[in-house]
Amino acid sequence: MPDKPHIQLSDNALTVLARRYLLKDKQGRVVETPGELFRRVANFIAEADRNYGADDSEVAATAERFFGLMARREFMPNSPTLMNAGRALGQLSACFVLPVGDSMEEIFEANKNAALIHKSGGGTGFAFSRLRPRNSVVASTSGVASGPVSFMKVFNASTEAVKQGGTRRGANMGILRVDHPDILEFIACKDDTSEVTNFNISVAVTDRFMDALAKGESYQLIDPRTGKVFVDDGQEVSLDAREVFDKIVEHAWNTGEPGIVFIDRINALNPTRLSEIIEATNPCGEQPLPPYDSCNLGSINLGLFVREPLPDSYANSSPADGVDWERLGEAVRTGVHFLDNVIDQNKYPIPAIEAQTRLNRRIGLGVMGWADLLVRLRLPYNSEGAYALADKLMGFIQSEATNHSSTLAKTRGKLPNWEGTIYHEQGVAMRNATVTTIAPTGTISIIAGCSSGIEPYYAVAYERNVLDGTRMTELNPLFEQAVRDAGAWRDDLIDEVISVRSIREIEEIPESLRALFLTAADISPLEHIRMQAVFQKHCDSSVSKTINLPESAGREDVATAFRSAYELGCKGVTIYRDNSRPHQVLSSRTKTDRDPSVQTAKEPVTLAPRQAVEQRPTVLPGFTEKIKTGYGNLYVTVNTRDGRPFEVFAHIGKSGYTTMADTEAICRLISLALRSHVPVDQIIRQLIGIGGSSPVFASGSKVSSIPDAIAQVLQRRFGHLRDADSRTDQPAEICPDCASPMTLDSGCYLCSFCGYSSC
Repeated sequence: MPDKPHIQLSDNALTVLARRYLLKDKQGRVVETPGELFRRVANFIAEADRNYGADDSEVAATAERFFGLMARREFMPNSPTLMNAGRALGQLSACFVLPVGDSMEEIFEANKNAALIHKSGGGTGFAFSRLRPRNSVVASTSGVASGPVSFMKVFNASTEAVKQGGTRRGANMGILRVDHPDILEFIACKDDTSEVTNFNISVAVTDRFMDALAKGESYQLIDPRTGKVFVDDGQEVSLDAREVFDKIVEHAWNTGEPGIVFIDRINALNPTRLSEIIEATNPCGEQPLPPYDSCNLGSINLGLFVREPLPDSYANSSPADGVDWERLGEAVRTGVHFLDNVIDQNKYPIPAIEAQTRLNRRIGLGVMGWADLLVRLRLPYNSEGAYALADKLMGFIQSEATNHSSTLAKTRGKLPNWEGTIYHEQGVAMRNATVTTIAPTGTISIIAGCSSGIEPYYAVAYERNVLDGTRMTELNPLFEQAVRDAGAWRDDLIDEVISVRSIREIEEIPESLRALFLTAADISPLEHIRMQAVFQKHCDSSVSKTINLPESAGREDVATAFRSAYELGCKGVTIYRDNSRPHQVLSSRTKTDRDPSVQTAKEPVTLAPRQAVEQRPTVLPGFTEKIKTGYGNLYVTVNTRDGRPFEVFAHIGKSGYTTMADTEAICRLISLALRSHVPVDQIIRQLIGIGGSSPVFASGSKVSSIPDAIAQVLQRRFGHLRDADSRTDQPAEICPDCASPMTLDSGCYLCSFCGYSSC
């Protein structure tokens, strides 16, 4: 057994842990160290060994292995496990899929179950393909159906109302088959970025559609109620595949959505295909699941499995020689053991999910730190050596994980649905229906101090906002060390690096390092997809990855990306063209911020210019609204200018001086933001749902705090106002917790400094 590890965590990791994972007392003070968190999780998950005859010493040995793996940052389970293991909530899974049937009862049963899942800290995926199309006759009421998109908005509103585990909003994936009669409405449903904001959306593309696309033919729409060709006005309805594909491309080019999932391929490669049909995936797309199933995930930090020092022969040998395969294999086996135990230790949000999860015992062991591993092995992300290593490495992980699951089956028993899997046909005992999934990793990669999933670096330096208004620099430690070792470091180099997404044009940096420290902006769409496809080849479930395109990319580039993903064997694909969303997260500084005379570098990401504070006219119209809070009645006055809120005042009834002072401070800051042209929906998002010590229910809704009450007033009166008339270069997606810029990671906005995620 290795020596007990010394836990080394970055400042960002400590911040994330303190904000979102470590135990707190009733006053919100942290009462747990990171080591104690890892020990809590390890001890609780190891207890499952008792179900299979382990004694106290054997359970303790398992707990020590689990603890060591986390403390050395070699493996991290998904966030719900880190947050909830050994605590009262006890919900440990991140991924769920719920069925949505074609009746009002089934629809709202799914909505209720989704709320319970979001409350417990999970994300949900839905296929709305069973719902009858808009304007179909509803026999029971003699009315007409409103269609899948209308019910997605109902689910979206429900999600908005449920705080996920006290740490984040719920996230959903909405999927509709390409042959559903409402497919064109669905493709366009996120054109208004204020709608279905809690959903990622993907079109479930069939092999029949892709065949029609290749041949330039039409394809038939299918009535979900009958399974037959959809008939409208007595005519069978077909659509031109190329026209539909062009609409998908157009909307993805404009907003990054919809993505595509190749639903027939997903089912053809599903190990439980003999007994189940998959309709949907989790919110980030990496976990296709049948109805009511769930999956718990964990990821191995690949960057820590490099042989140190590299062998003398490394330069003339295979890059694989630089990987510590023995340690990696042990980590894979321990990870599979850990994740299988999670299934037994989990508290499930609804009985149907528990039954289905125990039936299949799906686990999803994945990877993170891929970009770090490549840098440590001196392999550019888009090199042939990198693709070859990805093939070998993920093949090794898949083989080790499968073999260990088979070993567990011999001591613990096969998964109950074994006869409904391909393993029954092959005569292979298996404990788990699936063993591998490649997730985006998000906050757990921050804790582990590594790059996210299999993504390239987004940038090698960032600026971080802190509460006093100053900015701190975050520099990739591998990059800094490499530049120092090359003798090229100078103190002002970091300003140059922060100014660009790519360092390729910074001539002071040695060419070898510019070629090695590639960022997402340096990787072509086809290179992104090729990397995804290599990992997909050795993955039971799916791969979450963003295919980044430069802002200059045309629609034909998006079309090529979609087609290439299908041709190369991916199960789904999400593209994002830089600045295609109205308010892209901005995380680098341009040269023009420091010196207006310096020309902007290639594909910059610019920070918003400072806004002038608008002066107050002598007279303004307004209104006052009374709202009940846990501190007494709150009277909120909002004055407007040109129909938009301009300033806010509030008075709290018989409350103490401190509460009145806090209320005044909040209103002053809101007013300053409004007069500085910060869109009202941004202010609402920052304040709504903030918790307090005395929540109350008033007029059918929960009022959690004074900031929440003010936000609710603004939402009711001005929630329909959007950013169309505000500056388009002002960032909307700044972190609501620490005010730092966030990055887009597999469809979710993530703050790399405090761990906040929009999913």
